[in-house]
Amino acid sequence: MEEEVILVNEQDEVLGTMPKMEAHEKARLHRAFSVFILNEKGETMLQQRAAHKYHSPLLWTNTCCSHQRVGETNIGAGKRRLMEEMGFKTDLQDLFSFIYKAPFDNGLTEHELDHVLLGYFDGEPQLNPDEVAAWKWMRLEDIREDMRTHPDRYTAWFRIIFDRFYAYITANNLIK
Repeated sequence: MEEEVILVNEQDEVLGTMPKMEAHEKARLHRAFSVFILNEKGETMLQQRAAHKYHSPLLWTNTCCSHQRVGETNIGAGKRRLMEEMGFKTDLQDLFSFIYKAPFDNGLTEHELDHVLLGYFDGEPQLNPDEVAAWKWMRLEDIREDMRTHPDRYTAWFRIIFDRFYAYITANNLIK
């Protein structure tokens, strides 16, 4: 059975559910989350998406992201997906949310009300090869510079979200 996403309005009020692919084909606004993990050096854990993903294969992005399930909190969804993709657990905090729209070459569109979550971890992930091809730690300044010179290496949503994330954690002194 295909995974369903939670359709929302711009105030994050639930309107119903829809199969994930249909929501992406119709560019319907739905709830999502993006997890960023920092280590004690202030580096961000990035993942490279698996080669067989239906969009953005082998591109670098934030630690993990996905969609909440019906009845699932943002934090609960983030912890579930972090374990499914990266193979570890850590506490998360819900920082902020925003709406973005990103069309892809394959006719699909991400139109999401994205909840940005932050956690801290200093270990090594246990990657799920069905989801993730590789991972690395990168300094925030290095990500920013590499994204400027090589934007095609990164997912569309990560290019959209990164500056907001960087500004928020800097302004709120969340880098350990």
